Amino acid sequence: MFMKQLSVFVENKQGALAKVMALLSDNGINMRAVSIADTQDFGILRVIVKEVDKAKDILKSNNVIVSVTEVVGVELADTPGALSKVMAVLDKGNVNLEYVYAFVTPGKAESAYMVVRAGDNAKATEVLNAAGIHTLTEEDLEAML
Repeated sequence: MFMKQLSVFVENKQGALAKVMALLSDNGINMRAVSIADTQDFGILRVIVKEVDKAKDILKSNNVIVSVTEVVGVELADTPGALSKVMAVLDKGNVNLEYVYAFVTPGKAESAYMVVRAGDNAKATEVLNAAGIHTLTEEDLEAML
């Protein structure tokens, strides 16, 4: 029903993000989507990967603060107005969004994908599906990665 996302605490200092990226890269973890929100002292790196548990264990074993967060993946047409339609559906369904970021996948030029963290992920999924908007399953994500 939901996708899993890594949420990684990264100090806002030179080399901290490079360390996290190297840990994932050196262990064969491919990132599909990445987002980072920062403050003066730290950032929260949000990452969609295929092997969530492996990536989490690698980061934790290297003293990186990481958690797994459930998010809603949304497939939408890669055309003008598609994102606006999704936002309108969520707004009409009274779904509050905490954050959103997007990604595309090679070979599927007609589709784009959005990662949504809602105040109520189950309600967001229900509202989107009722409007005919495809939400991604873990199986969908596996097929993309």
